[in-house]
Amino acid sequence: MKLSMHNWMRAEPLEVTLARLARYGYDGLEISGEPARYDVAEVRQMLKRHRLSCWGAVTLMTDGRDLIHPDRYVRIGSLAYLRDCLTLVRELGGEMLCVVPSTVGKITPLASPEEEWRWAVEGLRQAAEWADQAGLKLGIEPINRFETYFINRGDQALRLAEEVGGDHVGVVLDAFHIQIEEADPLAAIRAAGSRLIDFHVADNNRRPPGEGRNDWAGIVRTLREIGYEGHLTSEFVLPMDRTPLADPAQTGSIEISDDKFLRDHATGVISETYYDRCVERTARFMRGVMAG
Repeated sequence: MKLSMHNWMRAEPLEVTLARLARYGYDGLEISGEPARYDVAEVRQMLKRHRLSCWGAVTLMTDGRDLIHPDRYVRIGSLAYLRDCLTLVRELGGEMLCVVPSTVGKITPLASPEEEWRWAVEGLRQAAEWADQAGLKLGIEPINRFETYFINRGDQALRLAEEVGGDHVGVVLDAFHIQIEEADPLAAIRAAGSRLIDFHVADNNRRPPGEGRNDWAGIVRTLREIGYEGHLTSEFVLPMDRTPLADPAQTGSIEISDDKFLRDHATGVISETYYDRCVERTARFMRGVMAG
């Protein structure tokens, strides 16, 4: 297994992110699914300069991106977005795309369960066809009920992957989300088995691993049991403490994204020194667990 990190959690130049990952011994990047933001040739050069690989990308399902929306033109636009993400991954030499099917933060259904399921299968089948043509894997990620009502557990993601079809379609699990939604997180990893495409890393409180109560030795051991050889992708999200208990080292002045999800998740205003420390701790802790 290798160690990667997302970059969607912090609004900063990609060069800054990559330099940090290289400094602390990461292997790769799971790039933010915003193809229009990147010049592929420039990103390739940056990755090469920092001796990092592109592991893949993760969809950012913000407002207007929704594979199960009742407006067919929203669904068509969302599919075009997925195709652009797949193109980005292919051109950067990545291996997979992590997909959240519906808008993050949408917690009220707009159609019947049967309609939504049909739209999800139809849309993901088209995306899976493009992924297959590009030689990429497609992973469906379940996220917790407070961020979506659609696909919260591993068994739901597996059922959807099975109906979409194809050996290159599987699931992505997240150590934070499975602590909320799964009765037995390790059993969820075992159930995913060979269909596990990617694994996201944050503790049960979404802080860096080792700062919560997750059984990291058990998680890594179980990933090895199922033969997982992909990346562990760091995805901690640091909350800003607005009380007198706040660590003064946290506070920074970086402008956060205009996106509501990133405004609500305060990682973007954490000081660079504190953020660097958390990225370093993640690498050191996870390397230690993998070595143990």
